[in-house]
Amino acid sequence: MDLQRIAREIREFEGVTRKKPIAEIINVFESVRCEYSNSVVDFGDDAAVVDIGGDDYILFAADGIWARLINASMWWAGYSSVLVNVNDIAAMGGKPVAMVNVLSSANKEACKELLGGIRDGIAKFGVPMVGGHMHPDTPYTSLSVAIIGTVKKGCEIRSSTARVGDTIIAAYDMDGRVGPNSPYSFDSTTMKEAEEVRRRYRVMQILGERGLVTSGKDISNPGLIGTLGMLIETSHVGARVDLTEIPAPAGIDFIQWLKIHPAIGFVVTSLPEDESEVISLFENAGYRAAGIGSIEDTSRLDICCDGESTAVFDFDIDIVTGINQ
Repeated sequence: MDLQRIAREIREFEGVTRKKPIAEIINVFESVRCEYSNSVVDFGDDAAVVDIGGDDYILFAADGIWARLINASMWWAGYSSVLVNVNDIAAMGGKPVAMVNVLSSANKEACKELLGGIRDGIAKFGVPMVGGHMHPDTPYTSLSVAIIGTVKKGCEIRSSTARVGDTIIAAYDMDGRVGPNSPYSFDSTTMKEAEEVRRRYRVMQILGERGLVTSGKDISNPGLIGTLGMLIETSHVGARVDLTEIPAPAGIDFIQWLKIHPAIGFVVTSLPEDESEVISLFENAGYRAAGIGSIEDTSRLDICCDGESTAVFDFDIDIVTGINQ
């Protein structure tokens, strides 16, 4: 493998570079970030964790759908708005409860297609859309969705809690295909029955409740290595990944696979002694999972193969999101 090329392509991948403005946004709110908040976790994770009393935390997340995706397929954009929000709650070890949306469009046909995708996503993932807001007079079409969920206190899975010495585990639902709208989208849900899809998500809740993972994220637009970069950046640790251990399907270029946003995929860390149990739980739920590396006492994310290695990110000089929790 050409490690230098792989590292460069990941660093320059739009799914990674478009995360950089996050730090600037957070800086705007820094002076009031904690003063009025009962949040346990806020910026930098897949969902905010909010304490309102009782035995459970509230999980709160939102996603705006990329205009490029909306232009490619209105139906898929609507469907994906449900999928990505469910992923954010699952990544935290939580159970999704309900969603709301903000839809902007003067195009009635576009609205029909977007809402049809949302409807089908609701049917697939079992999370209701309970309200929202409509702008019927805009010169553009856009869609954003917010979601709430719950997680038992102490069972939440965070991005900022990876520890030096942990094993890194990647898990993908590989029973799918590259999506028709992007070479970096992998669909593994539309062809499955709803209960089969929901069973795959429940494994993250089990992992959280059993305390088997020390941190985790869903593999999103930055792909596997980019998502891991976000995780270790917020955890103030480094990582070393053996590319030969990454689960990958036949017939897809490997660098393309590293950039892909799978419909259902997670990267988690665990204590070494829990690795086999974590992998077994993933595989019993329908994933392909493997230990792909370890958390290191460095400021780098290194990739290696056949005795060679190179840094993808050096967080002494690089940022993905720039978030330091």
